[in-house]
Amino acid sequence: MMQQIAVLGSTGSIGQSALEVIRHFPAKFKVLALSTNSRTDILSEQIKEFHPAFACVRDVQAGRALEAESAAQTKFLLGESGLEEIIRDKRLDKIVLGISGSAGLEPLLKSIEAGCDIVLANKEALVMAGPILMKRARQKKARIMPVDSEQSAIWQCLEGRNPDRLKNVYLTASGGPFLQSDRKQMRGASVARVLRHPRWKMGKKISVDSANLMNKGLEVLEAMYLFNLPADKIKVLIHPEAIIHSMVEFMDGVVMAQLSATDMRIPIQYALTYPERLSNSLPSIDFYKLKALNFQKPDFKKFPCLGLAYRAAGEAGTMPCVLNAANEVSVEGFLRGGLAFVSIPGVIARVLDAHRKIENPGLEDILAADEWARKEARKVIQRERAVL
Repeated sequence: MMQQIAVLGSTGSIGQSALEVIRHFPAKFKVLALSTNSRTDILSEQIKEFHPAFACVRDVQAGRALEAESAAQTKFLLGESGLEEIIRDKRLDKIVLGISGSAGLEPLLKSIEAGCDIVLANKEALVMAGPILMKRARQKKARIMPVDSEQSAIWQCLEGRNPDRLKNVYLTASGGPFLQSDRKQMRGASVARVLRHPRWKMGKKISVDSANLMNKGLEVLEAMYLFNLPADKIKVLIHPEAIIHSMVEFMDGVVMAQLSATDMRIPIQYALTYPERLSNSLPSIDFYKLKALNFQKPDFKKFPCLGLAYRAAGEAGTMPCVLNAANEVSVEGFLRGGLAFVSIPGVIARVLDAHRKIENPGLEDILAADEWARKEARKVIQRERAVL
C-alpha cells in the first residue's frame, strides 16, 4: 500500500536525501507535502518533480512570490499555520521532520499531537523539551523514528531487546576536522576550515557543531530522551572511519554494533520503510578493503562543548534547553564573523552559569528559558567583542 509522506524541510540536506530515497521507491511512497523556510528555488524544482498536494514556505513573502509563478495543482501554504495544516491532514502516513534547530520544536509537537509516525532528523527539539515530547508521544501513540545515524544505530541494535539489560551505549564520532589539531591550531580557524568535515556533507550549523563535538553532546541528550537512558550510560567514542555508527553493550558483556557506509540515505530509508528492509543501490561496506577500525577517548579539554552537554544532562530541568539556545546563538555569531570558533564553549558556559534552573519545566518554561538564553548569549558575545 502506497504511503503518503510529508517532507518538512525538504530543501535541506536531510530533506533532499529523503526525497532521493522516495524517488527510488515510486510504488511505495507518494509525496503529499513539501516545505521550506525560504529556499524557494529548490522547492520549485521539487514541486515540478513530485507534484505534491501541498507546498509550504515559512517565509511568507518568498512563498507568495513562488505561488504566483507555480502550477495550480499544488496548494500553497504560508508560515506556521501552513505547516500545521499539512500536519493535520488525515491522509499522512509519515512526516519527515528535517527542519533544523529550535525551529523544529513546534512542528514536532504538532506532529506528535496528530499521532503521526515521525521520521525525525531534528535533535535540538528533543534537547530542549525531551521529557515533555516523549511523554506526549507515548500518550498519542506517535512513533518517533530517528534518522541521525547514531540514534538509528541504537534503535536498530535495541530492537526486540530489553533496554533494562543495557550496560552502556557508545555513540561514535568521527572527530571532525580538528581531530589531529591542537587548541592553538584551532584558535584562528576560519569558517571554511570549520565547515570542512572529513566524512559528511552537512548544513553549516551542524558542521560547526561537529567540529567542536557539540553535535555529539546534543546526541547524548537526544539518546537520553529517545531511549530513556541516564547520561552516565551513554559514552562517546571517537571512531575516525565512521563505519560503526553506535554500539550497545548489554549486562552479559555482549556488544551489538550497527555498521554501514557513511551515507545518510541509509538510516532515512530504514525509518521510511520500517519495519521492512528493502533492497537499494546505496553504497555498502567492502570488508576486503577495510583495513582497520580505530577508537579513542574524546579529549574533553580540547573539546569543552562535550563536557558542557554532559553538565546540562546531569543538571537537567531547563539546562539542556539553555545549552541548545546558547549554542545556536554562538554558532550564528561565529558564522557571521563576530565570534571566534574557540570562544563558542566559553559563551555557552557563561550562559549556563547565569541561568536559574527550573527543575520540572512545562512547555511555557522551556520557551521562556530558550528566549532568555538567546538574549543572554548575545550579551555575552557583545561583551567579549568589546574586550577584543
